[in-house]
Amino acid sequence: MNSPRAQPQPYCVVDSHTEGEPTRVFLDDRAPFAGRTVADLLGAWRTPEGGWSVPQELLTLVAEPRAAVATVGAILCKPTRPDHVAGVVFFNCAGPLGMCGHGTIGLAATLRHLRRIEVGEHRFETPVGSVTARVREDGRIEVDNVEAYRHRAGVEVEVNHRVVRGDIAWGGNWFYIVDEDRDLDLARVDQQLAHGVAIRNALERDRIRGANGAVIDHIALFGRPVSRDADSRNFVLCPNGSFDRSPCGTGTSAKLACLASDRSLLPGQVWRQESVIGSRFDAWFRTEPGRGDAIYPTIRGRAWIVAETSLLLDPDDPARASGWAELAEA
Repeated sequence: MNSPRAQPQPYCVVDSHTEGEPTRVFLDDRAPFAGRTVADLLGAWRTPEGGWSVPQELLTLVAEPRAAVATVGAILCKPTRPDHVAGVVFFNCAGPLGMCGHGTIGLAATLRHLRRIEVGEHRFETPVGSVTARVREDGRIEVDNVEAYRHRAGVEVEVNHRVVRGDIAWGGNWFYIVDEDRDLDLARVDQQLAHGVAIRNALERDRIRGANGAVIDHIALFGRPVSRDADSRNFVLCPNGSFDRSPCGTGTSAKLACLASDRSLLPGQVWRQESVIGSRFDAWFRTEPGRGDAIYPTIRGRAWIVAETSLLLDPDDPARASGWAELAEA
């Protein structure tokens, strides 16, 4: 007699996109996340090296065939502070993310869609600090990000027999920021991806890191804007090898830190950042006495809800553990 078939574990999610970049919010009122805080998850997922990882089963839920490769997961958590509406842990199919600007905008839009929050100001706990989202009447959402700063300026690295010069900056994730005298557009995505990967490999080869030896896992190319009312267009390589369809909130924050350090942008002055697909974030920053060149960026954009669903991981599915990409290589 055959054994009873194991029932798949459902994961309740809401999908959205922020200026073209997808976010998948995992709701906190169903197993296995019910009642968990950010600290609970990070403690459970701590690695022997002192960092943290994301279980493979969750990585599978933001990878093909269940999600577009650019998808960022956002696990909604129970807050530990009474003035915070929720905690959130971000990740993509390559692993954890410290913060995610577009994901925070998507999370705020999701919670408004679920009628858990309304127009106004709301605070969220993340693994790298608290952030504030302001939901406006017109649907736009502003995110006050964590502190951003430039770690090193003018860092040179040899890439394909030529020298690339860029800044290392923190905007909630680590970035190597390169100003490019070239057009950044969808027609050149393959070349831009290859260029970004080559830069990231060169940084790792030369052991060029962020503060405290942190791996620089995002490469951000900044070039000429296409729209007349934009200041720049960017192409951002994400840790999982995809590119950001939005202008990248943490990347734009890191760029603002570099502009501020160069005195090229003043506090409160709006920077209009265009993505490689033409979508846009408006961004500005404030400073605080005694914080040196560190800044506090704000990112403004829009998000749209695209689905509410339950994801299932069938125990017999060969793509359950590895994801479609690894399955295809086997």
